[in-house]
Amino acid sequence: MSAPTTTKIESPPRRWAGLAVLAASLLVVVMDMTVLNVALPDLIADLRPSAVSQLWIVDAYPVVLAGLLVPVAALADRWGRKRMLLAGFTVFAVASLLVLFADSAGAVIALRVLLGVGGAMIMPTTLSLIRALFPDPTERALALGIWAAMASLGGAIGPIVGGVLLEVFSWHSAFLVNVPLMVVAVLAGVFLLPESRSERPGRLDAPGVVLSVGGMVGIVYAIKHLSKYGVDVPTIVIAVVALLAMTAFVRRCLTQPEPMLAVGLFADPVFRAGVLSALSHSTVFIALLLVGSQWLQLVEGYSPLMAGAALLPSALGGLIGSPFAPALAARIGVRTVITSGLLVAAVGLLVIFLLPRPLPYAGVAIALFMVGLGGAALGVGSALIMGRSPAHQAGSAAAIEEMSFEIGAVLGVAVLGSIAGVVYRSGLPADAGSEATESVAGALGTGFEQVATASFTDSFAAVGLIGAIVMLVASALAWRSIPRDLSLSDVHH
Repeated sequence: MSAPTTTKIESPPRRWAGLAVLAASLLVVVMDMTVLNVALPDLIADLRPSAVSQLWIVDAYPVVLAGLLVPVAALADRWGRKRMLLAGFTVFAVASLLVLFADSAGAVIALRVLLGVGGAMIMPTTLSLIRALFPDPTERALALGIWAAMASLGGAIGPIVGGVLLEVFSWHSAFLVNVPLMVVAVLAGVFLLPESRSERPGRLDAPGVVLSVGGMVGIVYAIKHLSKYGVDVPTIVIAVVALLAMTAFVRRCLTQPEPMLAVGLFADPVFRAGVLSALSHSTVFIALLLVGSQWLQLVEGYSPLMAGAALLPSALGGLIGSPFAPALAARIGVRTVITSGLLVAAVGLLVIFLLPRPLPYAGVAIALFMVGLGGAALGVGSALIMGRSPAHQAGSAAAIEEMSFEIGAVLGVAVLGSIAGVVYRSGLPADAGSEATESVAGALGTGFEQVATASFTDSFAAVGLIGAIVMLVASALAWRSIPRDLSLSDVHH
């Protein structure tokens, strides 16, 4: 089996220093997502975007990122993963700096699109480089555990940093904080990361790029349109065209000896279980953070800084559990760790639904911690995804994993967020008015404030119930797909 062409790492400290750069870059990208959650109310108050524009401000980044992951990962296999990563850092920094000129919802959406381009260049290359840096499966699982912990740390730091910045500066600072961090990442990456390429890179064919990007963007847009307007002709047409495009792309990949995306990896049930774990947890977790942040600020009256601190338990759970998940998997088995992690997350989500009304924050904090702790198993899930793929297909495996996270984020906002909206509106009286019906923020200071905040609390609890069901189903499917005796040493392809 061919190995990726990689500069020799002279010593373990150099290898782990390279991991530090990769993990820190992930931290910044995740932090950017959570900072926006805290900054969104201030941004909405300043720019007054429509409801559709608000969704696009949140979703433009993951939509673009998900659409570009496949061609960018294939290009990185040829061009060099280090080059692609450093270029992504630069794009991310420039896009963040341009927020100084953003004075409309459209401008912010354009910036989020550019950030999505940078994110697509950063995210899969970090996983591909970890695959190249750590050929030993056990050591790689530890590295991926640290990588996952940094994602949790980004979730923890983001709301706090965002809250502190918004206490002093405008919402623009939520973007500008990326600039110095990306400059440091570029400088460190130049000196600490090896170059890595695939010796058998997939074909980067123009029809495949059009089909994959068009299909991914179309599917995501159809989901968003469905959540806002229900089943109508545009939704059906876009969904059908997007699904046909993705079907054609998959068939094209299956007929090529070195495809742009190694979709054949899905033939492995263990690989599928890793992808399913990432997709399901991302869907639920992003929706929980988005709705939870709005509940803290609009219902409980927390400031952005307080809301950021109040969301800390979710990231703290992941930060604590992620480094220990590989060692636990070595002791009790990969299947047990992944399914147990999903079950712990399910219990945490169920707690939110079962808590008395009004929701006590102490109970919500425990629930958030459990969801984060359950997500700690995703480091082992990453080991399944990256380890079950041959070395020359590391780029495809990384792209598929990142697609799982990003599609999950879009599904969480579009589907679970929309269900929360339906539950909220169903609890309002018929004469509540358009502003109160549009969002709970529009009901504040009116005669409908009390019933609106109570209804939004119910919608938050509904997200907990649906999320718990999703986690339970994912846990059962993972249990069926992963062999009982599979160990981390067996994960290596």
